[in-house]
Amino acid sequence: MNIIEFWFDFGSNYSYLSMMRIRRAAAAANLRVELKPFMLGPIFKSLGWETSPFVLQTLKGDYVWRDMRRQCVKYGLRWQRPSLFPRNALLAARIALQGEGTSWLEDFCEQVMLVNFADDCEVGDEAVLAGILAGLGADSAEIIAATKTDACKAALRARTADAQARGIFGAPMFFVGDEMFWGNDRLEDAIAYAKTMVTAAGAA
Repeated sequence: MNIIEFWFDFGSNYSYLSMMRIRRAAAAANLRVELKPFMLGPIFKSLGWETSPFVLQTLKGDYVWRDMRRQCVKYGLRWQRPSLFPRNALLAARIALQGEGTSWLEDFCEQVMLVNFADDCEVGDEAVLAGILAGLGADSAEIIAATKTDACKAALRARTADAQARGIFGAPMFFVGDEMFWGNDRLEDAIAYAKTMVTAAGAA
């Protein structure tokens, strides 16, 4: 089964749209999704930005919130503009790293996105995230304890450094092999490209 990598930040509103769609879209195309949580903040800082460009550029930000309403209607997704944007998603990202290879990771990621962009609640709240994990049958105490270790902190820094090395400048970002696709509106293009790669491999 061919793989599509999905690089995302839990604080990214367009990553929300993709997170809520990619599992079904990839399954329909017989593709496997690899979730790659990372932190956009350090990448923005390397570009000289202290926060999201949607905050720094007022006109762009105004457009984005109108666009998010339209897109959520289009995809049938719940939406509530976050009262705080971007939210600190550091703990959620560390938890997601702990969940790689587990059965609960996809559900966890979707629920965190809903907390942020549909319920307008704090995704950095340990109790909120522990509740999500417990609801999925995961050992929330053990997982959250692991996120506080130096090893987990280093792993997230390494993942973000890997994102920079791959040329990632925003989220969501999709990779099929070395081919990069940026933005929620390129999800279908990434899936189509992955399908052509499968076809080409089968014909070889």
